[in-house]
Amino acid sequence: MVASSRVRQLRKPVGSTSMRRFARALCGVVLLGTAQLGFGDGHTPAVDADVHLGVASCASSVCHGKLSQQDQENVWLNEFRIWSNEDRHARAYKTLLNDDSKRIARNLGLANAHTADICLDCHADNVPGDKRGEKFQISDGVGCEACHGGSQQWIESHTEDTATHADNLAKGMYPTEDPALRADMCLKCHMGNEDQFTTHRIMGAGHPRLSFELEAFTANQPAHYDADDDYIARKRPIVGFNLWLSGQLAAADNYLGLLQGKQLEVTGITPEFSLMDCHSCHHSMDDLRWGAQRRSQGLAPGQLRLQDHHFLMLKAVAAVLDDGERKALQNAIVALLRAGQTSYGAIRSRAGELQSWLQSHGDAWLKRDFSSANIRAIRKTLAQYGANGDLADFSAAEQAFLGIENLSLNIGDADAQQQVLDGLYNAVESDKTYSPGKFRAASRAAKARF
Repeated sequence: MVASSRVRQLRKPVGSTSMRRFARALCGVVLLGTAQLGFGDGHTPAVDADVHLGVASCASSVCHGKLSQQDQENVWLNEFRIWSNEDRHARAYKTLLNDDSKRIARNLGLANAHTADICLDCHADNVPGDKRGEKFQISDGVGCEACHGGSQQWIESHTEDTATHADNLAKGMYPTEDPALRADMCLKCHMGNEDQFTTHRIMGAGHPRLSFELEAFTANQPAHYDADDDYIARKRPIVGFNLWLSGQLAAADNYLGLLQGKQLEVTGITPEFSLMDCHSCHHSMDDLRWGAQRRSQGLAPGQLRLQDHHFLMLKAVAAVLDDGERKALQNAIVALLRAGQTSYGAIRSRAGELQSWLQSHGDAWLKRDFSSANIRAIRKTLAQYGANGDLADFSAAEQAFLGIENLSLNIGDADAQQQVLDGLYNAVESDKTYSPGKFRAASRAAKARF
């Protein structure tokens, strides 16, 4: 039986991202099921065709609203109580009523945050009016169907003894067990897409910076299922490493899609700043950060830079698998970064080329059986990049810490590596006090241990 409990220890926020240090028991490291491997297709619960019946449709005491976990069933049946009591998604709408949200709404010229689609699209299950059932309430926030899909077709049949997971999926249930599709669902709000996007204007009005890492976000989500033998039999397993890898691939793919869409250009003389590396501008002016790495990429000092943090995580994977792949990916990354200092057309062209490369190689990576030696080598490569100064930007350092910690947990030696993990965490604890030199020193210490 797969061990699914994760003991979480609250960590302070990194930048605007609430992160936790967590430990988990691993048993052959089968963590999640999957219906397929590969990139998602962009079809997420917020845009499905079925009516969303509302959280109350799932919350009765004979369904998912029981007081405690029901061990004799193949699901816990207290999922509603976990969501309502422990899950921040349940409070997402209420956030729109606080003083910070009121201030952001005023700054954006909105009447209020809790009725504006630009806010509700991510702080609630904001489906169109004709897709809202009798018990649906927008004030429920990010509820069951925001992740599991409109339940119109499957709410009655999914409890039948003869119902299978395949039946439920055929009736519109969203396959959250698939890591790539789970990442697609999360990214629509935690990075944005063509239709809902946290622009630089919104952040300038007071909204926090967005950041995403699927493995850490999954671990921080209050669990409402066991990845036990029954779960695996119904939904098929993957090893935990693939959750991290799927998240990096999906985030890179999503970002490259944004660079090719309407979000790149805004009205006026500037590009959409939120697609740039925030911390290429947002640091003290006497903290000079342009140096050898950016010089070697052919980038000029004082220029806006596109983001590359997810690409750098994937470059570490390529470096371990095949040096030729690493070089090809490195060249494609540099070409995109250089295009970011020339024209919108060049950005779109290079983003398309890099996206095609990642999709063709990423699918093969997700089907690959990564050994413990492979995972250890990827972890050490990330530490090497940090020690070399290749991860000097805060977002890259943040992703590297999360990656190194997650891979250590996957390998099973996180406790033994506690000192170096603490050193890396302390170096990225806050983007306000972040020091590239301190992160390089922490990375050197990590590399020496790995």
